[in-house]
Amino acid sequence: MLKSDLLIYKRNGETIIPKKLGIDNRNLAIATEIIDCFQDCLGQTQGELDRRLLELEGDSPDYRLKRGLAHILRNSFATFEVISPLEPLILRQQVFAEAAKTGALPDYRSDTLESIARSLSDELKHPVSRQEIETGLYADLLENRILTQFEPPLAESLLHRYNLSQVQGVFYRASSVVINAHRNDPGEYKLLFRYIKLFQLMAYIEGDADTGFTLTMDGPASLFKASTRYGLALAKMIPALLHVTKWSLQAKLQNRDQYSGNTKTGKFILTSDRCDLVSHYPPGKPYDSMLEASFAKSWAKAKTEWRLEREVDLIPLPGSVMIPDFRLVHPDGREYLLEIVGYWRPEYLQKKFYQVRNGDTDNLILAVSERLNLDKAGVKFTDLPNKLIWFKNKLNSKAVLEILDS
Repeated sequence: MLKSDLLIYKRNGETIIPKKLGIDNRNLAIATEIIDCFQDCLGQTQGELDRRLLELEGDSPDYRLKRGLAHILRNSFATFEVISPLEPLILRQQVFAEAAKTGALPDYRSDTLESIARSLSDELKHPVSRQEIETGLYADLLENRILTQFEPPLAESLLHRYNLSQVQGVFYRASSVVINAHRNDPGEYKLLFRYIKLFQLMAYIEGDADTGFTLTMDGPASLFKASTRYGLALAKMIPALLHVTKWSLQAKLQNRDQYSGNTKTGKFILTSDRCDLVSHYPPGKPYDSMLEASFAKSWAKAKTEWRLEREVDLIPLPGSVMIPDFRLVHPDGREYLLEIVGYWRPEYLQKKFYQVRNGDTDNLILAVSERLNLDKAGVKFTDLPNKLIWFKNKLNSKAVLEILDS
């Protein structure tokens, strides 16, 4: 996503209109030029890349556009690494300690670096050159990091990503967001709700899979203390929404006027029938946590007739929906739902166990981390479902199978 100073938008009354690039020859040429610059700098320092990007900007009035494209490439398609024979801080300490023995560094620089190179060659069991010492000495500075990997996108894909990022930036200062997800394929709802859960967004959900859902979410500007982290999480939800076929969105915004310093109220409206944004999220179902991914991997190795499924039906609740993490199905027709609770925040635990108590289901297995402070969260053990599993660092398939076969 783009930083706030790279966002470009205009106002039409109270309505905010983010900048949108057309997929035309001119913009494709600009995107290609930036992509080529990254490719040419593969194996070179970030400082050298920044210098070349600055040359490309020149005195062009499109400098913010070019910086925006470069920002996306830098953060989503490029990998920068610290290349040094030793952690740079430790390497500097050794060089300065050696210099203190031999005399003033400018006069004995060559001898000092050669001595350190020989010492490290013996220590690391492979040759270390003086040039590697010089390069690694301050390799931890941002401008000295090396561009080691670059996965160039198509120029058209980069422009789509830019347009999406401009829209995502609108939500950094949202006070509230209302999404109407009209009647769609149930799988699309599940994917959207899973991303909302993944990004830990505060949402009040009304409706059902037959008629559609209305999602009301607090924005970062509505919190007692503005949260950049929450604003980014809300923005990350937008690519997931694009996988839903029919929807409409309206957001209330609070933006600070750059001239007067006053806060201006604005709004942003987006609908599926007038939206040509392209999501870069895969249409598959993401795991909500490493715990889920680890359990699924463990189950794949288990020798059992029970089948593990991730495509689980929505369970309607007052003001929300519950999507259990997994369904366990036996050939004889028995079926259980599995919910893994490993997140520690008290408010989350209160909400989770409220859902469990109010969910109209009697075949739920709850796996709870022993690290959770349920007393602090106000959760009573007597309120928990009958089928309960405790786990420490990770949930393994054996513990679940013991419950299923009991």
